[in-house]
Amino acid sequence: MKRNILFKAAVILVLICSLTACKKFLDQVPDDKQTIDDVFKKKIESEKYLAGIYTYIRSNGDWNLTSPWEGLSDEADVTYNDYPTYSMNLGNWDKNRGDYNFWIYYYQGIRRASYFMKRVPENPEIEPQLIKQYVAEARALRAYFYSCLIAQYGPVIILPDLPIPPDASIEDFSFPRNSYDECVNYIVLELDKAIADLPVSQGNTREFGRWKKGMALAVKSRTLLYAASPLYNGNTDFAGFKNLDGKVLINQTFDINKWKRAADASKELIDMPDYSLYKELDAGGNIKPYESLKNLWLKDWNSEVILCRLLDDKLYSIDKNGSPYILGGWSSWGATQQAVDAFFTANGRSIDDPVSGYTEVGTTSTANNYYAAGTSNMYVNREPRFYVNITFNLSKWINNASNNNSGTGASPITIQLYKGGNSGQYTGRNWSRTGYVVRKMVNPNSKVGPDQIADRAEIIFRLGEIYLNYAEALNEYAPGNADIKKYINLIRERAGIPQYGSAANQVPEPTNQVAWRDAIRKERRVELAFESFRYFDTRRWKIADQTDGGPFYGMDVNATTSTDFQKRVVFENRVFLKKNYLWNIIQSELNKDKNLVGNPGW
Repeated sequence: MKRNILFKAAVILVLICSLTACKKFLDQVPDDKQTIDDVFKKKIESEKYLAGIYTYIRSNGDWNLTSPWEGLSDEADVTYNDYPTYSMNLGNWDKNRGDYNFWIYYYQGIRRASYFMKRVPENPEIEPQLIKQYVAEARALRAYFYSCLIAQYGPVIILPDLPIPPDASIEDFSFPRNSYDECVNYIVLELDKAIADLPVSQGNTREFGRWKKGMALAVKSRTLLYAASPLYNGNTDFAGFKNLDGKVLINQTFDINKWKRAADASKELIDMPDYSLYKELDAGGNIKPYESLKNLWLKDWNSEVILCRLLDDKLYSIDKNGSPYILGGWSSWGATQQAVDAFFTANGRSIDDPVSGYTEVGTTSTANNYYAAGTSNMYVNREPRFYVNITFNLSKWINNASNNNSGTGASPITIQLYKGGNSGQYTGRNWSRTGYVVRKMVNPNSKVGPDQIADRAEIIFRLGEIYLNYAEALNEYAPGNADIKKYINLIRERAGIPQYGSAANQVPEPTNQVAWRDAIRKERRVELAFESFRYFDTRRWKIADQTDGGPFYGMDVNATTSTDFQKRVVFENRVFLKKNYLWNIIQSELNKDKNLVGNPGW
């Protein structure tokens, strides 16, 4: 608790500084009391400036207004048709659409980091070693912002390290895009420079959230994995994607060593002793999968967390949209049937495996901790991650009803998602169009009726991702390497499902690179579900034209009984065009820079 209070206090200081003095300093607009030069004469003011740069780490906690990745992926539906992802999924998306366009935002963070790096060595109150660390933090943050830009837009402009003078001419602002490989190499080089001067451990609780070596390695791992993937590694679809001078922006030659670089970066982080998969054990020392997977998101700075941030809104949107209507939630972030079907059965098989035991026929007469009697058999005997992630019809809520001031007693509420059910379609707007609700990161201690949202941090990087990054990259570079199975099995072990190659459980091991690629992608989809990865994964694998367009399925939310509700129906027909592999750069930005070319198709 003390750790959380200290960390929260630090973040509040960051937010105050970013919203007041720091932004003035960064824009070089002095107030009546001190100038930008004063900021770099006083230690506390320089630290506030650095704290302001940290606020450019974006949250993925609000799928409605500020983070589109889930609503535009094949994992989820944002129920409300007045939020942008609704119309964007229907194809209403042109070059001038500015929703979720973070181009300007990240460049602001980049420029401010560069200015800090230039000026902070002047500060006479900060000892040289600490100046090195602060410069390294700003350098790592700047590299991270660039990594976010290239994930969204592809190749971008690498700005000069020295900030552009405010009186510069329009020609001085006109830069062409760097090639994608140049962007990646720059990011990696900057991260390596930062790593040399960053501390290894979190230190005392006041240092939680400050950039460390592991955080920089996590950015490096993700950046190199994306760069090695088919979208950017020898993608001839982008042969005509060039600057005005003819420079090709996406390399046309496949390079297998890109996969090696990704694998090496991930393994370097894995080998650090500072992180481990988060596990909760029973009295006999056995892993408790459900508790481990649920509480991973609720226990701040646990052993798996590499980077997280505490929000001033306490992840309000996750708890409100992911909680059932009967308890005061909105029931409105709906998992698609495609996402539901991706989860394995309890024996570790895909639902289309004849040995999985999966069936959509009939209902169960037995109740357990996850669901009530009468639940469709399609939700019976599924893996623990399914029950952590998905609220389905007749599922039990994740806490006692009394914890939400519902007045209905202490037994967990059974959620009814059919029309007229306690959390299904009604005359208002707070219900899921898919017949499912995403519950993965919802805090069971939140009382969403009176909006008493439980405090916790938002995870940005965790070790589970790095294991999956490593296995994927290694399979592409060195198929057959024993570490591929090792790290996928570690993920499956914590998830409570049989491991590949286990004689006791008879789970068949993939037999070649292609089979392992399929297994790794399936594991990644389930383990990282609803963490804002799927949007980027389907694009970097060049499968989004297969996954993100066409009919999207859910249950029959217009049905008024559980029996009629339990059938697949199309809730939406989505449009995906080739241009959607990269985000649009809005015309106003293209107008500002005569050398800036737009993305293909826009």
